[in-house]
Amino acid sequence: MSTIAPVENPEADLRVKAVFDDIRATRQTEFINNMWRYLAFDPALLEQTWAEVKRVMATPSTLDPLTKEMVYITASIINGCSYCVHSHTAAATAKGLTREQHAELMSIIALAAKTNQLATALQVPVDPVFDRG
Repeated sequence: MSTIAPVENPEADLRVKAVFDDIRATRQTEFINNMWRYLAFDPALLEQTWAEVKRVMATPSTLDPLTKEMVYITASIINGCSYCVHSHTAAATAKGLTREQHAELMSIIALAAKTNQLATALQVPVDPVFDRG
C-alpha cells in the first residue's frame, strides 16, 4: 500500500505535464508508469528525479542501454525494491534481454550475494593490489 494517495489529475500542474510530456517523448510511448504518477505529488522532486533518470539512463554513454538496465535490476534486487525490479526487467526485456541472459544475471547476482556475505563474515582483508586508495 502506498504511503501517499496519487494526485487525481497530475497533468493539471504545468510542471508535472512538462515532465510527463518529456517522459513520453524520451521513451517514445504514451505510458506514464506509477513511479512518475506518485512522484507528481511534489513537482520539484518529480523534475529532479526525471532529470537524473534521463541523464543516466536515457543519454548515450559508454554503457549500452541493456547493460544499464541489468545494473539497475541488480541494484534494485540488492535494495529490495520490487517495483524497480519489475519495471527495469520489463525495460531490459524491451531492450533485448533474453531468458538466457536473465538467468545468467540472476546467477551472477546470487553468487555475488553469497561471496559478499562470506567475505563480510570472515572480514577478509583487502589485497593491497586491489586498494587504489
